[in-house]
Amino acid sequence: MPEGDTVYLTAQRLQAALAGNTLVRSDFRVPRYANADLRGQVVDSVGSYGKHLFIRTPTVSVHTHLKLEGSWHVFHCGQRWTKPRVTARIVLSTEQVEAVGFSLGTVEVVHRRDEHRIVEQLGPDLLGPNWDAVEAVRRLRRLPDQPIGVALLDQRNLAGIGNIYRSEVCFLRRVHPATPVAAVPDLLALVDEAHRVLTEAVGKPRRRPLAYGRTHRPCQRCGTPLATGLLGATAPEYDRVVRRERGIFFCPRCQPAPATRPEDARYARYAR
Repeated sequence: MPEGDTVYLTAQRLQAALAGNTLVRSDFRVPRYANADLRGQVVDSVGSYGKHLFIRTPTVSVHTHLKLEGSWHVFHCGQRWTKPRVTARIVLSTEQVEAVGFSLGTVEVVHRRDEHRIVEQLGPDLLGPNWDAVEAVRRLRRLPDQPIGVALLDQRNLAGIGNIYRSEVCFLRRVHPATPVAAVPDLLALVDEAHRVLTEAVGKPRRRPLAYGRTHRPCQRCGTPLATGLLGATAPEYDRVVRRERGIFFCPRCQPAPATRPEDARYARYAR
């Protein structure tokens, strides 16, 4: 699933292509908005919040979420698309370019005044201008027994981290992803690490992961083969995003697994 840095960079690319230009065509290939017509409207701006992307005109905001397979591409008018046309969900065209959203998980058109309703339940945006580490820590601490690896994926705590970066941040801080939030030695430092990692990711080409996807390969700190497992939450208070189990990657030596209790079985199945 694309993470916050991917969405941020996508917004920058669309901003450069669309902002200040008049739309001459809009084609929404989702039933709810099939009749929406933005022709004649000028694109004010394109921005992101966590994993959410917004293309704004003076009256409406086109909100999209990439989910698992979505992507936005910009083509010169008349240029052949590089993805199957059947997967296009939105086409927004100016006189010069076509911006096409393929396989988007969420598509909606909302009034500009209502855009805040989409993000108001989310935690601080790791790549936003008003990033607030203290507020992110406060939100994480609301469920002290929740594994930190689950809490980091909950966008209500902090917005922008996905499965790749939760493993990377925990590895860098030497914290096992199944460690309860309350047991993380320095929660603020971990949150600051997440901010640093994502900020670096948008400023230069993505570095090779240190932990994610490197099962059985040697830890770059101690040489121990990296392990993998599944971590998720099934308690009813968690939303669908964090309820599903997902893979974690960690060093058994640098990130020792926390002591488990019978009630923690709902969270994790991992190698020690």
